[in-house]
Amino acid sequence: MRVRLKGDAICTLFLLVALCSLLYSQLEHLVPVGNKQLTQKKPSVTPKTFSDSRAPWRPMPPEAMEPRLQVTPVLRQREVANKRVQTTTPSPLSDSAFNFKRYLLNKDNRNFNLLINQPKKCRRTPGGPFLLIAIKSVVEDFDRREIVRKTWGREALVNGKQIQRVFLLGTPKNRTVLATWETLIHQESQTYRDILLWDFMDTFFNLTLKEIHFLNWAAEFCHNVKFIFKGDADVFVNVENIVDFLERHDPTEDLFVGDIIYNARPIRVRKSKYYIPETMYGLSIYPAYAGGGGFLLSSHTMRKLSRACKEVELFPIDDVFLGMCLQRINLKPILHEGFKTFGIVKPSAAPHLQTFDPCFYKDLMVVHSLKVAEIWLMWNLLHSPRLSCTQKKQVKKPFQWKKKAQTTMQTSPLR
Repeated sequence: MRVRLKGDAICTLFLLVALCSLLYSQLEHLVPVGNKQLTQKKPSVTPKTFSDSRAPWRPMPPEAMEPRLQVTPVLRQREVANKRVQTTTPSPLSDSAFNFKRYLLNKDNRNFNLLINQPKKCRRTPGGPFLLIAIKSVVEDFDRREIVRKTWGREALVNGKQIQRVFLLGTPKNRTVLATWETLIHQESQTYRDILLWDFMDTFFNLTLKEIHFLNWAAEFCHNVKFIFKGDADVFVNVENIVDFLERHDPTEDLFVGDIIYNARPIRVRKSKYYIPETMYGLSIYPAYAGGGGFLLSSHTMRKLSRACKEVELFPIDDVFLGMCLQRINLKPILHEGFKTFGIVKPSAAPHLQTFDPCFYKDLMVVHSLKVAEIWLMWNLLHSPRLSCTQKKQVKKPFQWKKKAQTTMQTSPLR
């Protein structure tokens, strides 16, 4: 009996020791896990270098989230902070969706550095150039810039008048894909001396920034120019017709000519590229404005617009914004039928008409939405010594181009 009790006691003691050992081993295992978790959390604690940033965080504009050409320590700290915040916030909006909240928070940021300048562009001609051609472009579109240089955008004498040229660019949207863009654009600038590059992201809704920065540049560095043509890189321009038209006008007087859109209504459909909520623009119609494919203005009007744009609140559609600036200086733009900034639509009353006929282009000033090859081909056809436009095709039923071939499109500022 005693032996059995003694055996039970020894067994119980052995089980107790084993249980204590198991518990102890579990405790030892838990302690490193806790320490490991603590060490993982340490990097997420805000470093002391950010302690001077007392203002609460708010969404940054896309420009601030992209790497700059020269990154300072402060900018690196901001990028680290932005990456840390982005891990807990929803993914950014797609390209097709416009963040109006972010735009309104940053709409007063309208002064960006000029990274590449051409300060002597308008000093090369005594008394200043007769016409300055300013073309909106993006870094990636070298082929379009090159075809403009070799065709209608040549820097030369046209009808005895000096023509000069500049391209207007912002920094590329996707810098990682175009890794060598900075080297390429600086090389292009050194070769042609016609690049103006500002330090804002080149997006559709930043075209308004391109508008105001160019006007400021022209007022400062090209104040001696007589007239300016401003347009897109995908247009065909008959410079001879433009010079002939401008010779009958005084550069010291107001002039703003183009394909003018009247009574256009703001687009309230969210899916539209041109959607504008009523909270941003409450009126039912826009002021008269020129289609962005191309327009002409005098140096006198350029200086007035440069001052007016500083007083008008920024608007995300550049064509409409410039119309607001024209309204500010109480200047009515002039409609000219030679500006086809919506392209050429063949009238149903003239099925024989070939809209790519060089004889038809010979009478126009600006035609929008042409491909690179089409611009090259049309320019060569128009300047061919074999071109003959004396024989007119017989028209069975006379027709006239409508005053606005794009009347059905006037509700949106399409390009």
